[in-house]
Amino acid sequence: MDELDLLKKHWQSDGIEDKHLTSKDIYPMLLKKSSSIVKTLFYISVAELIFWILINTLPAFFSDGYNERMAELYGSHISVTVFTILSYVVIVLFIYLLFKSYKNISVTDNAKKLMENILKTRKVIKYYVIYNLIMAFLSMVIGFYYAFQNDPKIKTIFEDPNNTKSIITYIVIVAFTGLFVLIIWLFYKLLYGILLKRLNRNYKELKKLEV
Repeated sequence: MDELDLLKKHWQSDGIEDKHLTSKDIYPMLLKKSSSIVKTLFYISVAELIFWILINTLPAFFSDGYNERMAELYGSHISVTVFTILSYVVIVLFIYLLFKSYKNISVTDNAKKLMENILKTRKVIKYYVIYNLIMAFLSMVIGFYYAFQNDPKIKTIFEDPNNTKSIITYIVIVAFTGLFVLIIWLFYKLLYGILLKRLNRNYKELKKLEV
């Protein structure tokens, strides 16, 4: 239970009917809570960037087999490099927008402006999650495409697209891609969903202050 909930509970148990929480009492707490939530989201996004950088770079430094396999599948295709760079650029942009939201909320001095900043933060998170789901799908498609083009074993399987083995493989690929995207969605729903619910609750509290 946070500070605002504790204060409400204390006042409700006071037994005085004409005592109410005023905007002056509630607003500083909502400001502090919202700022803390956005700050946490910012830290999570930085940790996520570091995580993906490590995932993509550590195998290249410590595994010759990994490098050989990547060279065999992708060769020197520029599209993979562009795709990777684009992913990092978007994550850095997302971190910047969250940091900007945190700064804006920290210096906000009125409820209306705070509500606007909360809405902007929610939109940033929403678009970022949608982007990552799209990129997760595209990464699977690109990965399978290059595997079909450059892996002799997979080429052999799809020499006859009408045979049972090819059909089963297609079904497995589609199912695996769908499962991968679903896992990414659940990851972001868990990672950001709880904090966004708290931010949304703050927004609703601010709406009440305007009534």
